Amino acid sequence: MDFFVQAVNVLQILVMAVGAGLGAWGVINLMEGYGNDNPGANAHVR
Repeated sequence: MDFFVQAVNVLQILVMAVGAGLGAWGVINLMEGYGNDNPGANAHVR
């Protein structure tokens, strides 16, 4: 039974790590969206 408990703990750590990575990536993408460094990105706004 210890093997299954350890496997579940490892999976929990992996899921948390993936979630944290996706969260950080999302925050970075949001921050990039607010920049005014690429006027071509706003070409559709007239």
